[in-house]
Amino acid sequence: MSERRRIVSVSELNLEARRVLERGLGELWVSGELSRVTLHTSGHWYFTLKDAQASVSCAMFARENASVGFVPEEGMQVELLGRASLYEASGRYQLIVSEMEASGRGDLQKQFEALKAKLAAEGLFDQTRKRALPQVPQRIGLVTSPTGAAVRDLVEVLTRRFPHLEILLAPVTVQGEGSARRIAAAIEYLNQRGGLDLLIVGRGGGSLEDLWAFNEEIVARAIAASELPVISAVGHEIDFTIADFVADVRAPTPSAAAELAVPEEAELMRLLGAEQRRLVGALRDTLQRLQIRFERVADHPVFREPAQAVQLYRQEVKQLKGQLAVVLVEAQRSRAERVAQAGMRGGHALERSLQQTQQWVDEAGLRLRHGCEVQRQDRRRRLEHVERQLALLNPLAVLGRGYSLTLRSDGTVMRSVAGVEMGEAITTQLEDGQMVSSVKELKKQVGEEDGK
Repeated sequence: MSERRRIVSVSELNLEARRVLERGLGELWVSGELSRVTLHTSGHWYFTLKDAQASVSCAMFARENASVGFVPEEGMQVELLGRASLYEASGRYQLIVSEMEASGRGDLQKQFEALKAKLAAEGLFDQTRKRALPQVPQRIGLVTSPTGAAVRDLVEVLTRRFPHLEILLAPVTVQGEGSARRIAAAIEYLNQRGGLDLLIVGRGGGSLEDLWAFNEEIVARAIAASELPVISAVGHEIDFTIADFVADVRAPTPSAAAELAVPEEAELMRLLGAEQRRLVGALRDTLQRLQIRFERVADHPVFREPAQAVQLYRQEVKQLKGQLAVVLVEAQRSRAERVAQAGMRGGHALERSLQQTQQWVDEAGLRLRHGCEVQRQDRRRRLEHVERQLALLNPLAVLGRGYSLTLRSDGTVMRSVAGVEMGEAITTQLEDGQMVSSVKELKKQVGEEDGK
C-alpha cells in the first residue's frame, strides 16, 4: 500500500508560507530606493523598494506612517524597518513596514540635536532675544527661491492683505551644496542695504535633506545677528528647523508667515477711522468745556471790577494797622497802671513790678511784632496771588497772544453771529487799541447754511 499523500489547498499553502516567512525572518532593516509610490486616500502608503538587482513590494499603513516626518517621493533613498510577509489572496510576497527613515537621516538627526543644544546653551533661542514684529511694515525683504511655490504664496498673500506694501526679493537656492552660505549672505545683505522693516526667510516643504540648509549653523547665526526682525517659514507645519528656533517668529508655512507679517489693510483703515472719530469727539468735548470755562471766567467780578478786589485787601491791611495801634496804646496804659500800683507798695516792690512789667511789655512786643509780621506776609502772599490770577484772567493778556474781543455798541461781548444785523456797528478790541467797523457779511461755521 502506497504512502498517503498530504494534499493542501492554495490558501493553506499561502498561509503556511506566510507563517514561515514571518517566523523565519522577523523584523529587519532594509535599505533601497523608492519607486511606484502610491499615497492612498485611506492614508496607507504602497510602494516598491528596489536596488540594482532586485525589488520588493511594500505596504506602510496609516497608523505607522503618521510618525514619518516627510512624504515619500519617487527615487528617494530610504531605510525601512519591517517584516517579510505574504499576501495570501494573491500569493504576492511583500514587506510590511513599521518605520521609515531617509538614508543618512539618523546621522543628520544627530547633527541637528547637537547644533540645537549648542546654540541653546549660547542663549540664541531665549525668548528675551525675540523682537516684536512691526505693526504696519512698509517694506519687507524675502529670502527664498525665486522659482518655488513659497515665493508665489508669499507675494500673493502679502499683496492681497496690504496692497501698498513694497517687497524686495533676495533670490537664493534653498537646497543643495552652497545653499546655506547663500541664504546667510542674503540675510546679511538685506540688513546692510537698509530701508526694510522685516525679513521673511523660508521655502516650501520637503524631506529632512531638502530642508537641511536651514539647519546649518551659518544660517542660524545670520538670523541671530540680523538687526531686522525675522520670520522663519520653512516647510510644512510638521517641519522644524534650527532657523525656526533662532528666528523672532516661526510660521508653519510661507502663507502663514505673510499673514503674520502684515495686517489686513481694510481692517486697519476701519480701526483708524474709528480712532479718528473718537479723537475728534474728544477734541470737540474739550473745546466745549474750555468755552464754558472761558465764559464763566469772563463773567467773574474780577474781570468786571478788578480794582475792587485789590481795594478790599488794602482795607484789610489798613484795619490791621489800626488794630496794632490799639494794642500798643493798651500796652502802655497797662504799664502805667502797674507802675502806679507798685509805687504804693514801696521801693522794692516798685522795682520788682517795674522789672516784671518791662519783661511783659518786651515779650508782648515781640509776640505782637511777630504776629503782625506773619499777618503782613500772609496778606502780601494773598495779594500777590490775586494779582497773578488777575494777570492770567485779564482779557488784555489773552489779546496779547493774538486773540481779539468783538463788542456790540452797548459794550456787550459778541459770542455768535446769531442776532447780528447787517450794517451794525461793532468794536474790535485788540491788545493796543480798538477798531470800529460795520457788519457787511455774515458767515456761519462750515456745515451750516450761509447767510448774508
